[in-house]
Amino acid sequence: MFLDGRQYYLISFVIIAVAIFMFTFSFERRKPKSREIVVLAVMTTIAIVSRVMFFMIPEMKPSAAIIIITGAMLGKQAGFLSGVLTAFFSDFVFGQGPWTPWQMVAFGLVGLGAAIVFYGREGLCANKVLLCIYGFLATMLVYGLIMDTGTVFMSVDEPTREAFVDAYLAGIIINFIHAVTTVIVLWVLSQPMFHKLERIKIKYGMYYQMKF
Repeated sequence: MFLDGRQYYLISFVIIAVAIFMFTFSFERRKPKSREIVVLAVMTTIAIVSRVMFFMIPEMKPSAAIIIITGAMLGKQAGFLSGVLTAFFSDFVFGQGPWTPWQMVAFGLVGLGAAIVFYGREGLCANKVLLCIYGFLATMLVYGLIMDTGTVFMSVDEPTREAFVDAYLAGIIINFIHAVTTVIVLWVLSQPMFHKLERIKIKYGMYYQMKF
């Protein structure tokens, strides 16, 4: 009655805001050391630059792969925050809008999922096939479905089942290209970046000590 049929927008943005606040607050609450912040900032910057570099080809974005590597090596908070910050700052180039919070949560969940599956499990991290399978599914289903859902909320006054089905079907090709790009980048860069990050973690005593 008071929101003129737009309660879906309010509810969706409240959920997004709460999710971002919870992870940001938990990260700040444990008082991370400067060495952790620097590594997270570097990985986030790489993800941002990799997304901006391919601005002329919207479907091809290596940033999801970098976010997955960050989560797999640095943990849940780092994975989620890397995704959130990547979407937020890169959209200063692509354009800020109501889609930005959706991208922030979508990328954040991709990084969080990578940490849940791979963080602290050196055998899984060393298996490029499993890593690429996760990258494909996370990009296609998690990021893709969240953004397609956001498209419905941003384009219609009252979402319907037909609107969601149309959005999901229309996004299949774009999501597939994005997922394949993620797989290619993970296959090429994951192990070299894992080794570099592992050396940094051992040298500065950061997080769980893994061996590759």
